[in-house]
Amino acid sequence: MKHTLKITIILLAMFIATQLIGLYVVNHYAPLKYVDGEQVKVDAPDLPFGLETPEIEKESDYQIFFYSIIFAFIVAISLLFLLSKFKAEFILKLWFFVVVLVALTISLLSVLPIFKYTFLLAIVITVPLAFMKIYGRNFLVHNITELFIYPGIAAVFVPILNLFWVIMLLILISLYDMWAVWRSGIMQKMASYQMDKLNIFGGFLVPYASKKVKETIKKIKKSVSKSKLKKKKIKINVAILGGGDIIFPLIAAGVMLKTMGLFSSFFVIIGATTALSFLFFLSKKNIFYPAMPFITAGILLGIGASYLFL
Repeated sequence: MKHTLKITIILLAMFIATQLIGLYVVNHYAPLKYVDGEQVKVDAPDLPFGLETPEIEKESDYQIFFYSIIFAFIVAISLLFLLSKFKAEFILKLWFFVVVLVALTISLLSVLPIFKYTFLLAIVITVPLAFMKIYGRNFLVHNITELFIYPGIAAVFVPILNLFWVIMLLILISLYDMWAVWRSGIMQKMASYQMDKLNIFGGFLVPYASKKVKETIKKIKKSVSKSKLKKKKIKINVAILGGGDIIFPLIAAGVMLKTMGLFSSFFVIIGATTALSFLFFLSKKNIFYPAMPFITAGILLGIGASYLFL
């Protein structure tokens, strides 16, 4: 097992929590809902910041939006790599700040009561949180905001994908993940750059100390003062789960929610969580693994099970 059982359970719990929160947020903004065995159009709330959900007039529209998502993904990765190469930390942090602010606001507006100043209230709450996340260094704020960032992002993408194209998206992302981790190593480099240079990370981040380190800390505490202890450098482990490994299962679950209903989306979440658990328990320390191929396999099994049993 790559991490301790306790840390592994914490990561899985946060993953599941994000998926469930995401289903609520996605359903809140969804213009199509599954009712009595079929999809029906409903009057859904508009997304904030002018992010209007495109109206799907025919099935071929999903293909166009799929190509748009792939193009946007390529552009985003290229820009991230380019800005990292030129060490444009200010621009990168500002970019992350805007994304976090928008996503958090989308999620928060889904639970706030509707009144004249709802949007202003949401901004008052999300701006400090986004600032602390990007420009601060608080692991609790980081992980709590992560729970709500991905639901906000999913609410933008779920309405423009159907089941076929979300499966195509999962397959392509899985292939990219394998190439980025096992072949090019770009994923490890980007993660290291984010944490070392930007002091931020897109995904869950849980620091913990091994038993040996904990014993060392106890010995040091007995021999030195608290002021000297703070100055000592102590190596700790960090358990991470990348943002892509969280958002893509959520998008798939959201698409199943509008296609076959709530229980079908649960099958997707169960499949993804089982696959992720399998990876966590079989993975080894100090080795990087692409999670999306495993998660995609679990999602596909979940989709198949929902068609079989529902």
